[in-house]
Amino acid sequence: MTVRIGTRASKLALTQTQQTADKLSAVGGFPVELVHIKTEGDVKTGSLSQMGGTGVFVAALRDALLADTCDVAVHSLKDLPTGAALGLSIAATPQRVDVRDVLCARDGMTLSELPGGAKVGTGSPRRAAQLRAARPDIEVLDIRGNVDTRLGRVPGLPGNITDEVVPGKSCDLDAVVLAAAGLERMGRLDTVSEFFETNVMLPAPGQGALAIECRTEDAPRQSGSTAGSNDVLAQALAALNDDDTRLAVTAERAVLARLEAGCAAPVGAYAFRKGSMLYLEAVVCAVDGTKTVREKKATDGLTEVGATLLGIEVAELLLAAGAAEIADLAAS
Repeated sequence: MTVRIGTRASKLALTQTQQTADKLSAVGGFPVELVHIKTEGDVKTGSLSQMGGTGVFVAALRDALLADTCDVAVHSLKDLPTGAALGLSIAATPQRVDVRDVLCARDGMTLSELPGGAKVGTGSPRRAAQLRAARPDIEVLDIRGNVDTRLGRVPGLPGNITDEVVPGKSCDLDAVVLAAAGLERMGRLDTVSEFFETNVMLPAPGQGALAIECRTEDAPRQSGSTAGSNDVLAQALAALNDDDTRLAVTAERAVLARLEAGCAAPVGAYAFRKGSMLYLEAVVCAVDGTKTVREKKATDGLTEVGATLLGIEVAELLLAAGAAEIADLAAS
């Protein structure tokens, strides 16, 4: 049996999918092959938020699963819409890596060291809003492109292939903001000039985590259930799952779901387990950075139901504090 693993063809997607495929193969003892799937987000140009948010990277992979073109798909969990996909299940959430956002700036500068009027690029309304809240005097620009393309917009970063200033293409920005997780997986953490702590910039729900999705009939069978499977693939998927990561991202995604917020809405959330408690903090920002509401709460209900209820409770606190009035939560 060869397990076919669907992936986008970007360098980051291929890297994290290959790492996951290697672990699955090692645990399950079966060969794997990568199946490249072209998604709408890879084909279209323009603002990611206007295209429908990060969910545009997911639909084609899900279609490939349902069409039996592949057996498993690997997603960046923050790209997954919160709604259930009929016939599909998140079979595993491997252990999460660094959740933080990072600044990659020229001359090794931190956010506080950037001069007034500095140009900082990001494709995320969430990052843009929190950047503007922290530094209202800088210019935040919407950018697209893969990790290497974005890093190439900042002069002097390690690994960049040119120092020529070409507006919109290379060396024309003072900094870009990216996820630490992606840079870590690609071996490019040497470009980072500052790691943002969560009190400055809360990450996207699910950031730093992967979701391994498969057809529901192939997913690991839960205790007391007749749904799913106990075959070799299901057992390997179950072995890759990390319970603490699953609890944390469940709480974070429940915030988004209760807010009825899309992937492109300016919402940040971060949950983590410590001892017998699960802690969650979330933020909703006006895109211009002028208004922010932030709430946090904890629970000792260390189950998926308990994590979901925690996310709903924090979302209710955000709504009560005016979240819906300061942000376009329906941004898809």
